[in-house]
Parts: sequence; structure tokens; C-alpha cells
Amino acid sequence: MIAPAGWAHLPFFASDLPRIEAALGAEPRDILPPAPQIFAALDACPPETVRVVILGQDPYPTPGHAHGLAFSVEPDVRPLPRSLTNIYKELQEEFGAAPPDGDLRFWAAQGVLLLNTALTVPSGQAGGHARLGWSTLTAQVLDALSDRPRAFILWGNHAQGFAQHIRGDGHLILRSAHPSPLSARRGFFGSRPFSRVNEWLIAKGDTPINWTTPEARP
Repeated sequence: MIAPAGWAHLPFFASDLPRIEAALGAEPRDILPPAPQIFAALDACPPETVRVVILGQDPYPTPGHAHGLAFSVEPDVRPLPRSLTNIYKELQEEFGAAPPDGDLRFWAAQGVLLLNTALTVPSGQAGGHARLGWSTLTAQVLDALSDRPRAFILWGNHAQGFAQHIRGDGHLILRSAHPSPLSARRGFFGSRPFSRVNEWLIAKGDTPINWTTPEARP
């Protein structure tokens, strides 16, 4: 695996990735997403471009769904994963619109880092690589992105457990229930994360995120 150019300075790539690569090489099951897409979220968002971070847990375990960005799926995937369906319901409530498909690469093109805390998963086994060591990378990414005010969206207890790695002042840190069908009605619906991020960006003199309408595919 090749370290994403903008992130290659993180210690993880020298100290942890070789061991993870060896473990993946010995994995008898199919690994998702495909190898060239494992670092897709970091490839799409070098540190200097990141304005918003949304933490996911691990890639979708269904072949053909995951492509390296948390919550996002390839544009031809139907039906949408249930968590993404609930995200789109919230977008519809906030803006009266939602993207036409599940491909969120147009968010990444605007500086939204869609980072899973585990970057791989065995096909058909959600959480199967949760203890492989990817969380070290997540911690280092959040630490690196603490250098200036950014927005962080932490859905559910798993993502919120990484808040300790966000240092300094001036950040917008939004915590709520996860959009999963098991928890969305316990505080995700109605939390207005996307509007709140845009209000914060505008207050800083920054451009709001276009969450709903891909103008062109990256």
C-alpha cells in the first residue's frame, strides 16, 4: 500500500502499516474495499483541504458497496445502506433535498473527510478488522487536524470515543446518536448536523458545504 501523499508523515505508515499489510496478506477472506481504495478518503482530502471530518466505523461488508469513504457507496448501489438512508432523511428535513445516489465523493471534493476508524473489513463480517490496528491512524489523523479550527461530526459512542484525540480550541464538535436504524430516533434525527456545520463555516467567513447536489463527479 502507498501512503497518501499528504499524510505520509504520520508515524502510523512506518510503524504500524507493515504489520497490518502482513495481516491482510494472510487473511483468507476477501477484503473490502478493493486495495486501491483503502486510503481513498485520505487520498481525496489532504490535510490542508479538510474543513469537516465525519467519522465512520468500518467499511460496508457487502461486496460492491464500500469504496473507501465512510458512509458512501458506489453510485449504482440500490437500495442504499440503512444508515445512509437515515442520513438522507435528515438532509431532506434540513434542506428539502438529498443526493441522487449514495456516492459522497462530491462531499470529499469540498473538504469533508469521510474517515472510517477501520479501513478494511472481511467480506460479510462487519467489524471483522476493528482490532487490526487501524484506530492508531484515526488518532493520528485527528491529532494532525487539530492544528486549526475544523468541524468534527461524531455519531454514536464509537466515534465519540475518539474525541480525546482532538486538541486545542475553536473546533466545532458535534455529538449525537448514530444514524443506524437501531439508534437514529434516539437523537440523530433532528440534530441538524449539516446545517450546524454550515452555520459555523459561514460565521467563520468560509463557504458552506453543498451537501445535497453533486454538480460534477470528481
